[in-house]
Amino acid sequence: MRTGTRLILGLSFVMLSATAASEQIFSSDKAEFRLETVAQNLEHPWSLAFLPDGSMLVTEREGRLRIIRDGSLVDEPVSGLPELVVSGQGGLLDVILDPDFETNQILFLSYAHKVSREGMTTRVARAKLDGNRLADVEVIFEALPRGTTGRHFAGRMEFDRDGNLYVAVGDRGEMNRAQATDDDAGGVHRLTTDGEPAPGNPFTDDPTVNDTFFTYGNRNIQGMTIHPETGEIWSHEHGPRGGDEINIIRAGNNYGWPDVTYGIDYSGVPITDKTTMEGVTDPLHYWDPSIAPSGMAFYTGDQFPEWQGDLFVGALKMRKLVRLSIENEDVKEEEDLLEDLGERIRDVRMGPDGVLWLLTDHSDGKVYRIVPAE
Repeated sequence: MRTGTRLILGLSFVMLSATAASEQIFSSDKAEFRLETVAQNLEHPWSLAFLPDGSMLVTEREGRLRIIRDGSLVDEPVSGLPELVVSGQGGLLDVILDPDFETNQILFLSYAHKVSREGMTTRVARAKLDGNRLADVEVIFEALPRGTTGRHFAGRMEFDRDGNLYVAVGDRGEMNRAQATDDDAGGVHRLTTDGEPAPGNPFTDDPTVNDTFFTYGNRNIQGMTIHPETGEIWSHEHGPRGGDEINIIRAGNNYGWPDVTYGIDYSGVPITDKTTMEGVTDPLHYWDPSIAPSGMAFYTGDQFPEWQGDLFVGALKMRKLVRLSIENEDVKEEEDLLEDLGERIRDVRMGPDGVLWLLTDHSDGKVYRIVPAE
């Protein structure tokens, strides 16, 4: 809200400059819409952030931070990024602005990092955006111990209304790590902007649990967003074969992986016969078969009043956008959109211009806006 008015004005030029992806009209049960292409030729774009002047930041998993300015993708990437590794599912991941970005120009990046003998992990760095470069780069969080796989880095981030930063770390493809609370993998960590455990974290008095933990038992979170009314952090995570989940991230909760799941192993072998158990938080919603969810946002704009309050989730495997109508934490309606587009949806963002923005996960990835058909 601090930067909303200036951002809407700045984005007006982008709106005018965007070219139509297609003349095709897409239909929802509640609205008709089309897509506008804002940028393309991005290499596996992963995350999108809106700047106060109407520009946008886009991360490419291949290790580049790009700027979209005046409706065009700037050729030269932002310089000064922290050292990172591009391997498997890892690379440059999320970007999120400090709540006071308009005055301090501070942002946060999540990414994969490697030390040759110890392996790879998820890191978070804080930096100041100075024109087309990053300055004062500082690593504020590193998930330990490291692992040898190139899977399940997670990396999604979100701020709550108190200015605490939530950072998701995956189980790194080693499922039992998600229940090991002296191991940073497989959970959500809540930090101050300096990287310290946030005040009020649920395990600070328990010497067997790392102080930054907010939740655990999470497999591989690829979407996080704040509920526009309650202020709670919502997430979704990948299951194995089946069992993708939507959860509300609440202090101290164990979300069960791998002790409970609606999915099975990729080999076809059951992981567990339990889908619920005492002491474990059941998902708000799950998918079986898996859709491979990525990116999520509540619709809060005025361009599609019929969608007000609905939750939108991208899908990688199933190549679609899912709309969920939710009432009192119950999913009342689920609708699949953009199936004819045939693109892997990596990120979904609510734009200050009143429409949804999408990133597609391809070597020629695109930035789309969803706009009314007329």
